[in-house]
Parts: sequence; C-alpha cells; structure tokens
Amino acid sequence: MYSARMSNLPPYLFARIDEMKAEQQKKGVDIIDLGVGDPDLPTPPHIVDALCTAARDPNNHHYPSYAGMPAYREAVAGWYHKRFGVKLDASRETLALMGSKDGITHIGEAFVNPGDYVLAPSPGYPGYSTGTLFSEGKVHEMPLLQKNNFLPVLDDIPEKVVRTAKLMFINYPNNPTAAIAPLSFYKEVVDFAADNNIVVVSDNPYSEVAFDGYKAPSFLEARGAMEVGIEMHSLSKTYNMTGWRIGMAVGNQEILSGLGRVKTNVDSGVFNAVQYAAIAALSGPQDCVKEACAIYQERRDVLVAGLRDLGFDVPAPKATFYVWMPVKDCMSFAAKLLNEAGIVVTPGIGFGSAGEGYVRFAITRPVERIHEAIERMRRLSL
Repeated sequence: MYSARMSNLPPYLFARIDEMKAEQQKKGVDIIDLGVGDPDLPTPPHIVDALCTAARDPNNHHYPSYAGMPAYREAVAGWYHKRFGVKLDASRETLALMGSKDGITHIGEAFVNPGDYVLAPSPGYPGYSTGTLFSEGKVHEMPLLQKNNFLPVLDDIPEKVVRTAKLMFINYPNNPTAAIAPLSFYKEVVDFAADNNIVVVSDNPYSEVAFDGYKAPSFLEARGAMEVGIEMHSLSKTYNMTGWRIGMAVGNQEILSGLGRVKTNVDSGVFNAVQYAAIAALSGPQDCVKEACAIYQERRDVLVAGLRDLGFDVPAPKATFYVWMPVKDCMSFAAKLLNEAGIVVTPGIGFGSAGEGYVRFAITRPVERIHEAIERMRRLSL
C-alpha cells in the first residue's frame, strides 16, 4: 500500500514514547513526563488576547498570504534587529512558517536532488533526517561528541560527502545536548559552506531559553552568513506557543525564495489571527520571557542537583530546557525509569547514533514533580 519512501522512515521517536507512556497510564501509573520538550507554562495573556481580537475580525477568516502578512514579517525583522543586531529586509529576507519544523522538513525539496547528501548533527532533531528522506537525499551524520563540546568537526566530513552535499543543519543552543556555540564556530561554518557551495540552515528555536546571564548568538551575526544560509526560529519555546504553529525563516533571499516556492505548493500559510498574536509577542513586553527563564532555571538547578546527588555526572546547561545525561545503555535506562518509576525520559539513540549512551530530561514540569522524580529514582538500583 505504502510507497518505498515510507519504508525508509523510522518510527517518530516522540510518537513511540507517547505509546509507551499510554501503556503505563492504562495500568494506573502516575506518570512524570520529562520526555518531550513541550512547555507546561501558559502562553502569556496579552498574546492570547491579541489572538481572540483578531479571530473575531471577519477579514481574517480568508486564506492568508503564503509568505506571511507584511506586518508579521516587519515584526520578525524588528525583533531580529533588536535582539541580535541583524538587519533584514522584511519583504525579501523573512518568511512565515507554521513552526520551524515546517521549514526544516520542507527545505530539502527545494535544494536536494535524489542521492545528494545533507549534513545533519547526531544527536539531533529527527526532522533533519526525515525531511532529507522525503526529498530522497542521503543523511551524513556529523557526530556531536563531548570531547568537542558537542560541536561538529567539519574537517572530519569525508571529501566524497562534501562534494555532493547540498544542505547543512546546525542547531545551537542544541537539542538534545543543550550545548552552546560561540560566534567563532559560526564563522567556521560560513567559510566551510562558501568553499563547498553548501546551503546552511541554522535551527535556533532555543535562543531565548537561557540561564546565568547567557545570551545565545544568531548564526546570521557571523560575517558572510547571509550569503550562505538562513536561520529558522519559532515562537513555540520562547512564548510557550508550541500548539500555535508559528515561526519564521530569515536570511538569504534566494534560499528563502526556494523554500517559499515549495510551501506555496504544500500549504496555505499561517492563519492571520495567529500572526497577529505573534506580532503582539515579538513587539510587546518581553518580561514574560524572563519570567519563564527564571522558572526553568530553578527547575534546572533542582534536577541537576538531584541527579548529581544520585551519583550522575551532569553539567548544568546554559540554555534550552534540556539536561543531557550520560548513562551506560540509554534504551534500558529509559525503559527502567518508565516501567519501574513511572518517569519518562528520552533515550539519546532516538536522536541519532551518536546519542547512544545518553538520555535527555526536559525540565517542562513543575519543581515539585522534579523533586518527586528524583525521589523515585533514589529508590531504584541505577
């Protein structure tokens, strides 16, 4: 019944985790879900209010613009300039997305021919690989190893792969490792991409979830980045809007044009009322972002302290709402936590082969639940 392409798709990691969780819930187990990175905090009220007002306007009940409302794109450009110092032409260098996953999984259709390589981090967000498979490309995993601060070593990519590589995905602050990247790394990526005619896609949805005074840079801050790549961002993590499906792609005009041509043929754009809400988010007060980060930082501190007390070697991340912890066998460790303690964590192997030996905790549950998870783990033989 299904196409040959479907046989190459791995089971979506988080869907399988949901199935396993449901099996335990049927048994009456009280699940503490530290698996999927979906904020438990509500969307700030002023953003919800903007949506409600816009949704009542009949003018917003029609098909939206494929590329996004001019007002939304202006808000995106204004936010990028204020936050990163990056100047964008809103009409040519911004594009509305239905969340960054939309852009990540579709961009290969514009640039990848069958058999071309796509360079993707391992461990990394599964969408990099599945989008490549849909475009009939081949994934070359760039290992992110602790000894290299979870940055890929570009010189280690085989020459035969580089010759036919069309895209490179980078993602910092990183999911799942929570690693951060200096601007010097982005400059290295720019030089590599320019030398080898590779399109760079920076996936940057966690830039605003940061702690201890850290401020994540944008790839587009690096000199020459606008000539070789684009950046995808999302309101999902910054403003607790994962269900709203709104994001943006910004950067090189020609690359955005290619992505935009694909999108005009596969979707009809983002509901205008959601775009108006996003304008309120990007252009309004940012106190809500600081407050959310303070909550996540408290949770991070509680989880890291608890795990260290249990004997695990866990660094305190500077950004994202993830904690990346080394274990002997990620699948057996995750299964033990779920089956014996009712705790959901994500096995690292689900993010690529270099994720073996790690599990990911998401600090998207209240402090009280994190304390309880630590106490449940304390009762296990880990």
